[in-house]
Amino acid sequence: MRINFLCLGCLLLFGFSNPLRAQNVTDSLELPVFDYSEPQEYEIGGIKIEGAFFAEENAIIGVTGLSVGQEIRVPGPDIPRAIKNLWRLRLFTNVSIEEEKTIGDVIFLIVRVEERPRFLKHTYTGAKQGRHDDLDEEVNKYIVRGGIVTEDAKVNAAEAIRNYYVEKGYLDAAVSVQEIPDTSRANSVQLLFDIDRNDRIKIADINFEGNTAVKDKKLRKQMKETSEKRKLLKGSKFQPTEFENDKEAVVAYYNTLGYRDARILDDSIYRNAKGDLVIDIDLNEGNQYYFRNITWRGNSIYDDATLAQVLGIEKGDIYNEEELQTRLSFSQDNADVSSLYMDNGYLFFNVDPIEVAIEGDSIDLEMRIFEGPQATIDKVVINGNDRTHEHVIRREVFTRPGEKFSRSDIIRSQRQIIGLGYFNQETLGIETPVNPDRGTVDIIYTVEEKPSDQLELSAGWGGRRGVIGTLGVTFNNFSLRNVFNREAWHPLPQGDGQRLSLRAQTNGRFYQSYNASITEPWLGGKRPTSLSVSAFYNKYDFGTSTLARKLIIQQLSVSLGTRLRWPDDNFVFRTGINLQTLTLDNWSELFTTDRNEVVRTGNYNNFSFQFSLSRNTATDPIFPRQGSNIELSLQATPPYRSLGIRDNPENLETVEERFRYVEYHKWRLNAEWYTPITGKLILKTQAKIGFLGSYDDQVGVSPFERFQLGGDGVNNQQFAFAGVDIISMRGYEIEDLDNNFVFDPATQSNRKIATPIFSKYTVELRYPLSLNPSSTIFVLAFAQGGNAWRSSRDFNPFDLKRSVGLGARVFLPMFGTLGFDWGYGFDKDPNLTENNNLSTFNIILGFEPE
Repeated sequence: MRINFLCLGCLLLFGFSNPLRAQNVTDSLELPVFDYSEPQEYEIGGIKIEGAFFAEENAIIGVTGLSVGQEIRVPGPDIPRAIKNLWRLRLFTNVSIEEEKTIGDVIFLIVRVEERPRFLKHTYTGAKQGRHDDLDEEVNKYIVRGGIVTEDAKVNAAEAIRNYYVEKGYLDAAVSVQEIPDTSRANSVQLLFDIDRNDRIKIADINFEGNTAVKDKKLRKQMKETSEKRKLLKGSKFQPTEFENDKEAVVAYYNTLGYRDARILDDSIYRNAKGDLVIDIDLNEGNQYYFRNITWRGNSIYDDATLAQVLGIEKGDIYNEEELQTRLSFSQDNADVSSLYMDNGYLFFNVDPIEVAIEGDSIDLEMRIFEGPQATIDKVVINGNDRTHEHVIRREVFTRPGEKFSRSDIIRSQRQIIGLGYFNQETLGIETPVNPDRGTVDIIYTVEEKPSDQLELSAGWGGRRGVIGTLGVTFNNFSLRNVFNREAWHPLPQGDGQRLSLRAQTNGRFYQSYNASITEPWLGGKRPTSLSVSAFYNKYDFGTSTLARKLIIQQLSVSLGTRLRWPDDNFVFRTGINLQTLTLDNWSELFTTDRNEVVRTGNYNNFSFQFSLSRNTATDPIFPRQGSNIELSLQATPPYRSLGIRDNPENLETVEERFRYVEYHKWRLNAEWYTPITGKLILKTQAKIGFLGSYDDQVGVSPFERFQLGGDGVNNQQFAFAGVDIISMRGYEIEDLDNNFVFDPATQSNRKIATPIFSKYTVELRYPLSLNPSSTIFVLAFAQGGNAWRSSRDFNPFDLKRSVGLGARVFLPMFGTLGFDWGYGFDKDPNLTENNNLSTFNIILGFEPE
């Protein structure tokens, strides 16, 4: 450090008896001779800053404590104090205060500084690109762009990176840092972090000592993130933070078995000869305890017997504190004591279990209850809906101002809002600010809109078939009342919760299909009664100039659905009317009676009523994580013969005459259950059963409204006109199921048919990779069994075609569900499959097949 005049230099100058002579820059004038043998008083005439690139000059002057016009003593304490103030900033590598000139008793000073380099950017070597964002977060804790670079900051940043890799299991990771001048900006540097992660250190053995009640294998199973390298399908790595959590999990497991005093005395971690880790854990299990007497104090609303029944813990049960807390407050199905009170408005309820006696291996508990006053709902506020109109959300909410507070109503409201499909499930927020003085609570729902409309668009050239294409749009949050309001088109009128679907499909001149439907979920806006109107026109023309082969189906449907109050308000009842006509002209595929008669020509009328009863408690329409969805439906025509509307069937000799007015009763059962297994892993179980029956054996089972099992439900969707329900069967094509064919004597070949009975059962494990509303992605593994039968006499619920496989789904709001399934069929006949291939690969486009 240099202090030329006023600091160290002053001491030297005072040591000389001869006065110093100073000259100006031109050396043309002789300045006065100053005698420094005695301190003198000077007035500061000016302060100049040199060497500052980043720091403000006025700020530096302010830190020194010196100012123009200030009187200072030279030598004296003022200059040393100013230099110390600058050093305290730790912004500079060198500081000096020098005399520029002196005029009389006025002195002009120069403050010279050398700033520490500023951080401009940093780079990595030895780190994968996918890690950079995480590493940036660690570096930015200690150094930011434009900040000064100190040795401490570099060391701390490097250590943070090393700890990041240690938490990933790379215990031997090493990180060095280099400081490189950056020529693009003065006094700036780049930092280069050189990372050598080395090999991930695996765990060879996890040993337990002191455990007699629980075997080592069971204890290792509780350590979810710390496992030995011998385990299949599970990585082995040591993560310090996760290891601490796993030790707590071991103790928590002991607590569930009644060992409330269990604890870990010590643990040691060391390397074996191969360099792998060995972990030794020393346990003290303690004694096993049991519940004995449980008493209640402070309860006036519910008696002891009611509370004991809800608690569900009996005398002699193993003492389990986790289970106790669950039964008191945190049951997922709301079957706990707190829910009993809170669903009755007692928001301020609290229960505190106190151990009042411990004798031997038995524990007595006293449940001390504070019931508090009942709370009523003051305000229900909805925030964040920038497209959906508030009344659409509010009508789904079960919490209303003036009613008693109910926790189950809040949970139900949350599920109803998610079920709309308009909002991001992950960001849905619920707040309950309380006003204890008034005994009221506000309910605040905060939603985040997500895209919900879907677009289906495809086009191509089919050679002699001409243009092949599909154009379909589905608006799931449409506003019909604003269609003629120009200001509401952004780009379409939205926000009233109506569903409008339009779809057109063509396969050149061979196939044309037009569909339109609209649904109003709250008809009249007062009750959850839905009205749906749909219509479609399908035309198939495979004829030639000499032979006509044509099928035309037209249908109009109207249905009403209403939410029931009994047995509970999760039930929905729907009823509808379907008017359908079918015109066949030399059609030779698919429609076959139970007498193996092929329906080729004629005009047929299918007038039916439809009834369905469903109960849906699934939490999310895209990726349900719990709940169920069960529906039983009946579609039936009038029994024309019983009503005397038509002649006896024995007088109707042809198929066309027999089925001119189609009669049948058609039953469908669809049931799905969603069960969380662990973490985000979800188990889906499903059963689908269909039965088509007749009123009169002499008329027989209708050739229409049957089922076709097999395939992916997509490739054969162009044949899924109203006369057939297409049911996918992963691992099997339609051709792989014998019952889907019948021998046609006219052509001396097997003809593809539909069947009146089917059943399908599925078990599916699902795991989400992304729950982002803009792209929900999950993978799955499935096991499936199903079959189709030509008559009730052939039905055998145990005769199933089995398959297993893997798949993936991506839900994009504008395009619906995209994905694939690979399935392996165990019960295929290799001689009947192409190239003896026992597996199939299916593509899912736009919708999830049945």
